[in-house]
Amino acid sequence: MTTVAVVQATPVLGNTPATLDKVASLIRETGARGAKLAVFPEAFVGGYPKGSTFGAVVGTRSEEGRDEYAEYMAGAVRIDGPDLDPVIEAAEDADVFVVLGIIERLGNTLYCTAVMITGEGVVGKHRKLMPTASERLIWGYGDGSTLDVVDSPAGRVAAAICWENYMPLFRAAMYSQGVEVYCAPTVDDRDAWQSTMQHVSLEGRTFVLAACQFVPVDAYPEGTTFPNNIGENGYVIRGGSVIFDPLGNTLAGPVYGEETILYADIDLVAKDRAHFDFDATGHYGRPDVFQLHVDTTPKNSVTFD
Repeated sequence: MTTVAVVQATPVLGNTPATLDKVASLIRETGARGAKLAVFPEAFVGGYPKGSTFGAVVGTRSEEGRDEYAEYMAGAVRIDGPDLDPVIEAAEDADVFVVLGIIERLGNTLYCTAVMITGEGVVGKHRKLMPTASERLIWGYGDGSTLDVVDSPAGRVAAAICWENYMPLFRAAMYSQGVEVYCAPTVDDRDAWQSTMQHVSLEGRTFVLAACQFVPVDAYPEGTTFPNNIGENGYVIRGGSVIFDPLGNTLAGPVYGEETILYADIDLVAKDRAHFDFDATGHYGRPDVFQLHVDTTPKNSVTFD
């Protein structure tokens, strides 16, 4: 049995160094409780700008929106520098494998990324393949080179970010790599999200750890306004983190309306038992009828030979 943790928390809005310090503290807390794996929500470091328009409408952008984007970019982190050192240090101190949602800066483009971190550093990453709706304005598209599935003390870990979980071919690519602990960093706090996570656990015969932010309206500066009735219930993002086992049984959560850490003890034998009658990319896959080709080569716009 291995203890795993899903962290539902509020980032320090607009303050990446303080958010990284909070992440480090939460990692140490999960380690003190015996967890060997801790999963954090989508865009926890760098922020998910729910309700922001960045001054954009079809055909034009505003100067104020460009200022807002520049501020957002300033809060992003670089994987290949010292930005994540506080998290790496905490992972080493606590002996915890960490899956953390960040806004990554690579050159002059931002990505919504899940990084996998141990005391040795970043050991895996996944850039969101398909930003949803207006997210495409601020985030670049990932490619097949970051479909990482990484060994951890809790089993083979992969990350699917938010609505990537609605992409059946993406899920198949994860299942075929032998994912045992399927991590779903998200900001989707709808009731229907629970059905999606339960379906993934049954379809993949995998443990599912879904981590959602909790962001109350009072975490923002006084007087902040939001469009489209966002925040009318007191929350901009209300949580809903959850843990399922490989047969769709709920192990912890969902929890709404508060910061919390969910814990569960998992045994990979449960995954083996679940595959007795179903393996989506194995004995139930019918490769004579269906086949999936996955291109894992990096897609760079400029290549120097």
